[in-house]
Order: sequence, then structure tokens, then C-alpha cells
Amino acid sequence: MIPLLRHSFNQQFRPDKYAGMLDRIEKEYPHMLDFRIAETPVFIPNVILRKMMDTCEYVIDRILSPTFKKLTAESIPEKFRIGGPEEYPQFMVFDFGIFGTDSANAEPMLIELQGFPSLLAYQSMLSELMRDYTHIPEQYSSYLNGYDAGSHQQLLKDIILGKEDPLSVILLEILPEKQKTRIDFAITEKMLGIKTVCFSKIKREGNSLYYEWQGKKQKISRIFNRMIFEDPFLIQYQDSINDLFTNTDLTWVSHPNWYYRISKYLLPFLDHPNIPASWFLDELKEMPRLSDHVLKPLYSFAGAGVNLDVKLEDIEKIEHPREWILQRKVNYLPVIQTPDEAAKLEIRLFYYWPKGMPRPIAIHNLARLSKGSMIGTRYNKDKDWVGGSIAFFEQP
Repeated sequence: MIPLLRHSFNQQFRPDKYAGMLDRIEKEYPHMLDFRIAETPVFIPNVILRKMMDTCEYVIDRILSPTFKKLTAESIPEKFRIGGPEEYPQFMVFDFGIFGTDSANAEPMLIELQGFPSLLAYQSMLSELMRDYTHIPEQYSSYLNGYDAGSHQQLLKDIILGKEDPLSVILLEILPEKQKTRIDFAITEKMLGIKTVCFSKIKREGNSLYYEWQGKKQKISRIFNRMIFEDPFLIQYQDSINDLFTNTDLTWVSHPNWYYRISKYLLPFLDHPNIPASWFLDELKEMPRLSDHVLKPLYSFAGAGVNLDVKLEDIEKIEHPREWILQRKVNYLPVIQTPDEAAKLEIRLFYYWPKGMPRPIAIHNLARLSKGSMIGTRYNKDKDWVGGSIAFFEQP
């Protein structure tokens, strides 16, 4: 998106160096990289970054309002509601698509948001690998608000570990060895010294939870939660989720209820020029032109159920309209020039909320490139210069 840097990168690109970067990952984390890494980082102009961050601050103001929990009380499905102190969401992410008529008029639009962490440790590693693999100008960084790789790692330790022994802190997932994000779990373990533990391996005694480590019971004091309750692997355990986790003596990072409170459910309540209008289906007073809108389920896993070509009959057959939103369609602009066709771009900003700070702060990011109708592997088969990446921003 910064023409001079884009042209320079494309001119200097060497496939053998890109292959070398992938080989480094495979050697250090064999058979764990289960998604495509794009050939290129992205360079984001300050005007786009500022609009994204201003939009995030608007949303955070809503989250900090005293009426927020009442506003989002119905967002949490009863079968997934976990009782006990929710504290505050230590991690949240904001997804922006870049749209417009041309690069000179590009605008970021907030597509989705989550009160949930992302590939925090993996993206930190990818940032360093991208710097080694290609030339990134010194005045550009993937970090925000003055953070760098070292201070970012320390911040993760402060938030996830607190003051606890790493053995008493776990990264929680369901069948972690089968998840596409498992490389992030491995890097997190190495970075923080914690263990990744499958939901099915946790036992409860009274108000305490335990897992087994080296043949002994290990009490859990903190859970770094990476488990999404809509995960198909969890279906067989859904009846036991509440019994296992409600009213325990541990600390959540972040509490599972925040995944639902800060989610697509919040979009219909937001009014901002960089947030497309959204409505709960059961609150539509008149049907808009459906070709200009996207139909999204509130509760789905990995984007399943999103309908880009909405028909009236699709809406009429929905049994629970409160669980769906209709969102103004954002037509992504192909802004990243590649050796063949230009790629569309989505940027996810990572916000962290350290204990004692009055509000969350932007720290890092993730970028995804696509040449298909949507972002994601299934829409980009047999294409290159697509997949996961990272954005670099000019530093003040």
C-alpha cells in the first residue's frame, strides 16, 4: 500500500529466500505449520493505521461503558455460559478489511472483533523471520505504541503468567495437536514455559482444576484460554463444559464469556464511518437490497455459514433470526500488487489489557492476503502471494 516499498520488495523478491524461511520454520517446529505463509509482508501508511486505531478506540469506549455487560448479557449462549468472576478481557482483536474505489481512496472497515487472543507468539516469530528474509526499513515495525520483540515477550509473560509458577498456568485447547494453530501453541510454550493441555485431560476436585504432569497432579491457577466452544471437536463434551469450569478458584486469561460479549453480536450496536452497518435479523424493519449485504451467523467456527450471495429464501428459512446478523457488504480492494494479480488485504490488530491499565492498548498485528472471494485457504487454492502475513508500520 506504500507504492515505493511495494515496488522495491517485488523487484528484490527471491523464491529461494522465501523457501529458506519456510525451511527454518519446519526445522524448528516440524510438521506444525498448517497454513500458508504469504511471500510478502505488507506496508501500511499512517493514514490507514490511524483510522483503524481510532475505530478500535471508539469500540473500546463502548466496552468500557457501565452498561456494556447489560447490553451484551444475551450474547452468551446458556450452554456455554461460565459462572464466576469475568474480570476483564486481557486480549481482544479487531479485523479490518481494506476497501475503496482505488488505492488512493482506500479505507479500513471493521469486519469482525473478538474478546479473544490470536496467534500472539507466532506473529512475534514471523515478524523476526520476515526481517531476516527480506529488507524491512529500520523505521518500520510490526509493533505499536513503542513495543518491540523483547518488551512484547515480557508483556505476554506479565499478562498470562501473572506471578504464578508456569507449571500452574496452562494454554487450554481441545485436541491441540489437531488444530491448525498448533504452531502458535508450541511457540507459546517455549516463550512462557507453560504447557498446552487438552480440555479432556482436565479434572475437577471441589473448586479446583488439575492436569497430570510427570505422573503427578498439578493444580491449575491460571488458564490462557484458546478454546472456542463452537469447535466441532467439542460437541461430545458440551454437556460437561459448565460443570467443569463454573465457579472455580482459578483466573481466566481471558474469561470465556468475553469471547461472546466482544464479537459479531456487538456490531449492530455500533455506529461509526469505518464500521459497516449491521442488524440482527429479528430487528429488521424493512428488507434492504440483499446483494449489498452479507449474512453472518453469530455462533459459528472458523467463518462457517457466512453467506456472500444472500437470497430472501435464505433468510426466510432461518429458525433463530436473533442468532444472525445482516451486514453491509464490504468489497475488498485488491491493494497489494503481486507478480500476477493484486491481492486483497485484511489486517487484525492485537490489543492487550495489562492489569492496572485503564484501557487496552494496541501492540501487534496479523495480516492475511487473498485473491479469492473471501479471506481463507478454501478461497485461495493453487494461488501464490496469499495467506498469513504481517503488517509493518512507519514509526513516529
